[in-house]
Amino acid sequence: MTQPKPRPTIAEMVRYQPNLGAPVTDRVIRLSANEGAFGPSPKALAAMEEQSNLLHWYPEEEPVELAEKIASKYDLNPENMVFGCGSDELIMAICQAYLDPGDEAIHTEYGFIMYPMSTKVAGGSPVPAPDNNFKVDVDSILDCVTSRTRVVFLANPNNPTGSYLSRNEVARLHSKLPKDVLLVIDAAYSEFVVRNDYSSGAELVDKYENVIMLRTFSKLYSLAGLRLGWGYAKPHILDALHVVKQPFGANRAAVSAALASLDDQEFIDKAVEHNEKWRTWTASKFEELGLICLPSITNFLMVKFPNDDGKTANNAGSFLASRGIMTRGMSGYGAPDYLRLSIGTEDEMKIVVKNVAEFLRGE
Repeated sequence: MTQPKPRPTIAEMVRYQPNLGAPVTDRVIRLSANEGAFGPSPKALAAMEEQSNLLHWYPEEEPVELAEKIASKYDLNPENMVFGCGSDELIMAICQAYLDPGDEAIHTEYGFIMYPMSTKVAGGSPVPAPDNNFKVDVDSILDCVTSRTRVVFLANPNNPTGSYLSRNEVARLHSKLPKDVLLVIDAAYSEFVVRNDYSSGAELVDKYENVIMLRTFSKLYSLAGLRLGWGYAKPHILDALHVVKQPFGANRAAVSAALASLDDQEFIDKAVEHNEKWRTWTASKFEELGLICLPSITNFLMVKFPNDDGKTANNAGSFLASRGIMTRGMSGYGAPDYLRLSIGTEDEMKIVVKNVAEFLRGE
């Protein structure tokens, strides 16, 4: 039968499938997507409700008030911002704007899976740079640079491992890259970071012409359902992205909720403090059970399970799902011995640890 056919690179790809399906149980604990533990700020919910009678109007193409609010909070230039339907849209726009067929985009071995996927959709060639014991290796990235390299993707902190590069290491990476290679610093989890040697990369954007920093309101601010991300870059990069990305990518409800979230410092402080406490607690409990947790500064843990029959990560994921606990298997990232799970509420983390202990005991 004759039928339309997609490009060969698209036909060979498998769609991105997050583990968001809910099992049939009395209670679902969803720790599979790194969503915020508490849900949105009450101020965000109230602000969003105020927009309900204006949803028939298109939003601003670029939300100026939000750009100014973000700039004030993080000491940035509001004219150097771009917004999208989550940072995923901006990742795709970067690939479409900067990659021709045959061009290469480097991503780290255990980096966010959307980097190689978006590269292929744009017709480019993804190049994985090997990690060093599940941590990004600057020299490994630099070894992958060729005359065909156009983009380097760096998630910092990294998803799914939870690791990070220091400010100095990111600066070293940038200093060694050709000036015509775009360094994309995806700082989606930066709001959770409590480390003195970390930087989101904004200072590199201010100083250089070949850096873009990406951020999101999906994680700490718990607005994943509204899909709002933003980028910070020099105007010539923003001009290229505006050509390929959809207009009105930041919807009216999302912008109003984001504005209110930025003002709710009490909520922000509570989320950061809770995450630090319960990530540390959960990791220590897992390690007492004989599991291995990769060091993390984010709102999730990547946990290694045994290879023993019936005790594998895949077995654990199925067992937890049967009890209403959703986690994320890491086979798609080339790490089948691991599960990734988000940090939920105190009650949720205690339930998770209890169930993992029962799983390991064969109950």
